[in-house]
Amino acid sequence: MTRPEQQAVIRGFGSSQVGRRLPASEMALTVDACLAAIADAGLTRDEIDGLATFPGGGFDTPGLAGPGADDVHAALGLVTNWKYGGPEGGQLGGFFSACLAVATGLARHVLVYRTVGEASAQGAAGRAAALSGNANAAVSGFRRWLAPFDAHSPVNWIALYAQRHMHEFGTTREHLGTIAVNNRSNAGRNPNAVYRTPITLEDYFGARMISTPFGMYDCDAPCDGSVAFVVSHIATADDGPHPSIGIESIGWAMRHRPLWDQWPDMTEMAAWDAAAHLWERSDLTPADIDQVQLYDGFSFLPLMWLEALGFCDKGEGGTFLEGGKRIALDGPLPLNTGGGQLSGGRLHGCGLLHEACVQLADRGGDRQAGRPDTVAVGVGGGPTAGAALLVRR
Repeated sequence: MTRPEQQAVIRGFGSSQVGRRLPASEMALTVDACLAAIADAGLTRDEIDGLATFPGGGFDTPGLAGPGADDVHAALGLVTNWKYGGPEGGQLGGFFSACLAVATGLARHVLVYRTVGEASAQGAAGRAAALSGNANAAVSGFRRWLAPFDAHSPVNWIALYAQRHMHEFGTTREHLGTIAVNNRSNAGRNPNAVYRTPITLEDYFGARMISTPFGMYDCDAPCDGSVAFVVSHIATADDGPHPSIGIESIGWAMRHRPLWDQWPDMTEMAAWDAAAHLWERSDLTPADIDQVQLYDGFSFLPLMWLEALGFCDKGEGGTFLEGGKRIALDGPLPLNTGGGQLSGGRLHGCGLLHEACVQLADRGGDRQAGRPDTVAVGVGGGPTAGAALLVRR
């Protein structure tokens, strides 16, 4: 049976410059990425009839929301039949919504973008200074129950999951360090990565601690940048200048209460729901996947995604990673070939989707990991997640 997402393809993709505290505005970066994606698709702005983003201005963290859909619609002079922009549904929510809009005939060519300006918003003083900029800000929602413990950040919340995994299964910081070292090695081959200088496990263990068990190299790199995609109906897939990228399946399930600190099993996350949904919608299995682009807001998350997606059994993620050979560029399952968010820059998951497209289009240059036919993308941590299988057409 043909699934709705299989009626959509990624016909073009593009990126702005990515870096720390760039002189360009968030809107300028967005326009750069969007125009690059439209050109890559062989289209003009007049042919774009849909627009989607996440979170659409729905976050209050400085530099994280990016320009809203209305502002980008105006900046590009678009005329659309369908538009989406909202904070619910996770980082891939805009992309998934675009796939469904195309499949149902609401639009023919949907421009999807994700922009961040966190590095500039934080400035030299870092995230804590940015978050404390409003002295009158009130803590609301679930955060009010964590604030008394000074657990204000996802680094604290994800650390709880990581420590539980370590307690239950013997996972170690060396396992997490393997991911950090791997991603930095890959970033060294990516000219658009934020941090490219190699690191060793010795460097990893020597870095200052942030929230046990996470140190500096376990945390992703805030950056300024934008990525964009043109999601088109499959009937137009062969009309562009380059082969389109197929969408085999998506997983977007949420089968538990969506609260960070009240997940029923703290050795799992929403990734397990999204992964189960993904495989339910595909005839492929983990054995068919050539490489993975997995969310690494913190180093523990790719390990968790490897387990959730079935590349190893639950609790065996650390063993799977030992030595780093399995996940290296020349290994059987290359991981985060562009450096991920730990070293490539925190484009909030959409940079991983962009890197999957780069690899499937054979545009990786020095970081190209073979000629993959199928790439699994897993994005999100805690109670929000989404996954996709992208395939070469």
